[in-house]
Amino acid sequence: MTKRVVHVVSHTHWDREWYMPYERHHVRLIELMDTLLDTLDSDPDYRSFHLDGQTIILEDYLQVRPEQRERLTRLIAEGRIKIGPWYVLQDEFLTSSEANVRNLLVGHQDALRYGPVAKIGYFPDSFGNMGQAPQLMRQAGITNAIFGRGVKPTGFNNTVSDSEAYESPYSEMIWRSPDGSEVLGILFANWYCNGMEIPVDPDEARVYWDNQLQNAERFASTPQLLFMNGCDHQPVQTDLSAALRTARELYPDYEFVHSDLTSYVAAVEDSSERALSVVRGELRSQRTDGWFTLAATASARVYIKQANVKGQILLERLAEPAAAFASALGMSHPDALLTYAWKTLMQNHPHDSICGCSVDEVHAEMMTRFAKSRHAAEPIVERSLAHIASKIDTSGFGGDAYVPFAAFNFAGIARSGSVTVELDVARRWFKEAKPAEAYADMERLAIGRGTVVDHEGRTVDADIEDLGIRFGYTLPDDKFRQPYMARRIRITLAAEAVPSQGYRLYAWRREDAPSEGSDVAAAASRSGTAVIAAEPQTGILTPADAGAGAALSLENELIAVEVLPNGSFALTDKETGEVYRDLGVFENTGDIGNEYVYIQDGERVTLTTQHLRAETRIVSRSPFRTVAEIVHRWEIPAEADALLQRECAAMTHLPDRKAGRSTRTLPLTITTTLTVERGVKALKLKVAYDNQAKDHRLRMLFPTDAAAAVHHADSIFEIAERPNEPAAEWRNPSNAQHQQAFVALDDDSRGLAVANIGLNEYEVLRDGRGTVAVTLLRAVGELGDWGVFPTPEAQCLGAQEAELTLIPYGGAAGRYAAAQEAYASQVPWLAVQTDAHAGELPPVYSPLDWSGDRLALSAVKRGAASADVFYRWFNMSGEPAALTVSAAPGTTWYASNVLEERLDLLSPDSQGALRIDVRPYEIVTIGQSC
Repeated sequence: MTKRVVHVVSHTHWDREWYMPYERHHVRLIELMDTLLDTLDSDPDYRSFHLDGQTIILEDYLQVRPEQRERLTRLIAEGRIKIGPWYVLQDEFLTSSEANVRNLLVGHQDALRYGPVAKIGYFPDSFGNMGQAPQLMRQAGITNAIFGRGVKPTGFNNTVSDSEAYESPYSEMIWRSPDGSEVLGILFANWYCNGMEIPVDPDEARVYWDNQLQNAERFASTPQLLFMNGCDHQPVQTDLSAALRTARELYPDYEFVHSDLTSYVAAVEDSSERALSVVRGELRSQRTDGWFTLAATASARVYIKQANVKGQILLERLAEPAAAFASALGMSHPDALLTYAWKTLMQNHPHDSICGCSVDEVHAEMMTRFAKSRHAAEPIVERSLAHIASKIDTSGFGGDAYVPFAAFNFAGIARSGSVTVELDVARRWFKEAKPAEAYADMERLAIGRGTVVDHEGRTVDADIEDLGIRFGYTLPDDKFRQPYMARRIRITLAAEAVPSQGYRLYAWRREDAPSEGSDVAAAASRSGTAVIAAEPQTGILTPADAGAGAALSLENELIAVEVLPNGSFALTDKETGEVYRDLGVFENTGDIGNEYVYIQDGERVTLTTQHLRAETRIVSRSPFRTVAEIVHRWEIPAEADALLQRECAAMTHLPDRKAGRSTRTLPLTITTTLTVERGVKALKLKVAYDNQAKDHRLRMLFPTDAAAAVHHADSIFEIAERPNEPAAEWRNPSNAQHQQAFVALDDDSRGLAVANIGLNEYEVLRDGRGTVAVTLLRAVGELGDWGVFPTPEAQCLGAQEAELTLIPYGGAAGRYAAAQEAYASQVPWLAVQTDAHAGELPPVYSPLDWSGDRLALSAVKRGAASADVFYRWFNMSGEPAALTVSAAPGTTWYASNVLEERLDLLSPDSQGALRIDVRPYEIVTIGQSC
């Protein structure tokens, strides 16, 4: 009989912040690391320690103990402390595709500064695992993935339960990505604490090992048995060597080794004789009773998710491509600042942080980090755009009559839409006049009506508003700050066909000022602010009536919207004739769960706005944009009843809770703004409300009426296909899921994509209509998990907002075009003022010219370790795709990967184009060097 090998791997799972604020955990980390270094130096039999797969622990430790850097580096170089491959242990589904890649890239870079990178795909406590993880791991040179959730039923406190429907009968399996990439998957079948606190005393040790060995052998497919010697914030077991000597004496038929994960994985690969099951794609614990998948963390503290998505978009969709574009034109690339902004953002990505399942102090500090990352990234964008604009030939807009500006589109597709920019049409510098004089000069300035023109002099539809006199300043690189007073206008224009990753040039053209007695001048005099009105037009919105309960309609050449008296609306796709009805109804239920789990109140009464009478009105209309408003005035229960307080204090098992909702009610006024723009096949929604109620969930409902058994949700580098009905084992009445940018349902003739910004939870209701329910708010009062931790700020009291976009399309064949629109809907338009000057760039330009059906552009960025520019796409579909990229003369192109390594050279064809075959669901990265 083959001797069984017991691999004891020492580690700690280090949640940087969770049931205590960051600094309290930080203090304990310093103590743990001090003890670890001393133990490694004093005990040669204590061979190694796995530092939880995240290099941020090194930063956190050396922030307080910088004098230990040399000692720490030595132990890492000797292989006794295992580090990497991640920067932080993120929640995979609540961080973007590119954020997952940056995490892996920064983790590798940081680890290499100290020593070797542990090539272990480490996902110990992720609340579900992304389906493309095997492909990402393979591209990073990692052939394995070790994880704690996703393929086995787990209950409260991660206890394992029996099931007849394991995806794998063993803790070892083959995990396959949608593209076919495979890694050896290893499940912590007995969690990552099955080897913690090993006794030294023989009597205690026999009891301990008899139980633990039996549990491990129950799931192992090889003689290699894994025991994780540690747990959450677990201190170092300093007497481990003695404990292992005891074990060796008691169990001579086993070989006890103080091991590491790399050695364990290699031993499993060498020992594997049994055929392993193949698990495919996402691992989301769907073959369970559904109570403890922790999917409801996607809606805990929604404001955290919204801030995160906006921060990710700012970095990956704006700052990185803008800086890459500008650096190609001679601007110094802000490598260090981008890394700092990314690291600051990623410090909010650990699962207990971004999932919103920590104490209130943690999430207050997160909001500060979001702000810090934003404040570092915004100047990068501003300077990059200014530099690019300085290279555009704007000489056609010479003279005082013009104020040129460029509109930028960093979405993955060319697009049209409404762009807003503020322009200073005149400035008076304080170096030329005292502040009061400068203000008076701007006040006396008559700037007239004005129009917007493109680079060919054609008038562009625009709404123009005089903002009056504003203070401003510049910060020159070579002199002291320069304050001024300015006369400022705000322009919203109809930009058309702006290329992806590029810009289009426009200008405001001054016209004669209104006479003193004109209507415009009189309006300005009354309001104190000059009004510049667009030419009167017949708008694209036709009001049927105005006021409470009235119906109204709005449309463009692609869609039509009819708002009904109850505030719901119907959306017509003019290209297909399909109508989507009863959209925009709000649903409210009680929530007696916690930050991890949604539990509807014991009375199980669902409230909706279906039978309310709403107030509707037209906010504005112009030749290119129409805005309408719907107001619901609703009364909802103020909170849960008194029983919930006792159930929380007693840690009542969540499915057994019975608390109901209070009979006291509070007003909930919800204002929904609908926007239709010329040339855009999408309806934009903005929802605003002031939440003063507790213990409840608010959702917005969108029936699709698509005859489909599955739906498609944007996930990490894939559009995941998921069943509308849960598995047979599912018992939880709720089947909420994660999403990134959108969720879509379609059949052969109709489809509707519901896109969002930072609304990561949805559910497809089992109502016969394929209704997509998007969670806007989940208000709860406790953390949950292993103790009693009140979290009053998780009730999310106060002003809240949500942004969504509805995109109708012509059935399954149009799904990927709709996905492109959904991705683009997350990317804000940018615009920058410039002046008249000669330049090397034309008035309409993009440095990237590419095409490829079913391909989505994911990244445009400068290299982390080189001046090369990297572009990344992924195939959204299960069909092969062809990528074509125009290759500029004098540049070298090569295949790369998520670590930005140089692989095979790519050669353009005779037409100067790169043509790359892309496998189904493949992630493709190419590098460009000049």
